[in-house]
Amino acid sequence: MNDTINPPHGGAASAPVAQPEALDSGAVASATSSTPAAGQAASEAKPPAFPAPAERPTQMGPDGLRFDFNFGARLALPEGAWETVLRDLDTGNVLFVGKRGGSLVMSAKRYFVRFGIEAMKDGKLVFQHQFDARDRDVLIQFPVGTLGDSIGWFPYAVKFKERHGCKLTCAMSNVICELFRDAYPDITFLTHDQVKPETYYATYNMGLFFDDDKNVFQPCDFRYVGLHRTAGYILGVDTSDAPPRLALPDDSRPIADPYVCIAVQASTQCKNWTNPTGWREIVAFLKEHGYQVVCIDKEPVNGHGIVWNHMPHGVIDDTGNKPLSERARYIKHADFFIGLSSGLSWLAWATGTPVVMISGFTHPLNEFETPYRVINYHACNSCWNDPKHRFDHHDFLWCPRHAGTPRQFECNRLITADQVKATIRKIPEFRARQA
Repeated sequence: MNDTINPPHGGAASAPVAQPEALDSGAVASATSSTPAAGQAASEAKPPAFPAPAERPTQMGPDGLRFDFNFGARLALPEGAWETVLRDLDTGNVLFVGKRGGSLVMSAKRYFVRFGIEAMKDGKLVFQHQFDARDRDVLIQFPVGTLGDSIGWFPYAVKFKERHGCKLTCAMSNVICELFRDAYPDITFLTHDQVKPETYYATYNMGLFFDDDKNVFQPCDFRYVGLHRTAGYILGVDTSDAPPRLALPDDSRPIADPYVCIAVQASTQCKNWTNPTGWREIVAFLKEHGYQVVCIDKEPVNGHGIVWNHMPHGVIDDTGNKPLSERARYIKHADFFIGLSSGLSWLAWATGTPVVMISGFTHPLNEFETPYRVINYHACNSCWNDPKHRFDHHDFLWCPRHAGTPRQFECNRLITADQVKATIRKIPEFRARQA
């Protein structure tokens, strides 16, 4: 009965995750017995990307019936003459009608749907429930190992809490928890190993589901709507941009002189600004206009094989594996930040500092709205948002359209320093310094 589907991906690769039920083509819900499929060996199971939901539904109903909305709507029926109905209350669609006792009914959709559940026994209605998370415990899980994804997705979890009035728990990397915990005292932050699945009325998993052809985990392909806005669709809330609040233990200005923060490294080469003189020209330009330039990458040099990217000459070297709160402090007091389609740009967005984002491999809809986005439409562009091309997290030199040709990485290479300078000149803080 168990199929596998690629799990949510962020900036890091992860293995396929075994899902608890096969996704039957054309079915909107299915009922299964509680016993494993014949022939399924325990060694075949894949490690989950998130803690699995409780083994049985967490909410008690009448006559031994149990239900919840963890990993979709779930209804556990004892033996007997039961008839069940699942509805989408917002569309008016009946999703499933079945007659089977001693079974587990699960919706085929695992993202947010305002489900309605009805259960009849011996022809009489004995249970009716409409999704209502008010004052109930809800868990939203985020992948570990991703910075930008979690920062981009978290505001939609906040919107879900505000819309439904639930008691929200967010499970994520502890380094991300530390950014948000003091800014959101009404939300519980846990790491994945602290999650107790039997606690929750409903659970939703955030991620980029690349191979979800049946739209089981997301209502629409994330490549059509953007990396962060997909969380709004998964959670059924307003999808407009909304940067999160940050609580920094030290909010003091780190450098007295005017300065700009830059981050020039990324997890794959397609994210990097591959113009061979670009960063050198921009650093010289900024210094000519009275700025200190601080590089806040984790590593001064990053790459793979024979391709390596170096910190630009002439910058203040503040690279290193430092707390995100310290990175946010430096960015917050900078006049602006210059970066790539990577995690530190999302952190800069959260601080409220103007962000100059240099990216051609993603379409502008993929990231947060910024008036200082730099892309060259004369070059090949936006392959990340093209569903025809499956991103390979293991290939540092991924370039699906032009790999091994003179056009490889032209999306970023053909962005000129002059174009970036023209964008910088539009920033009010820059203009004010030059007045």
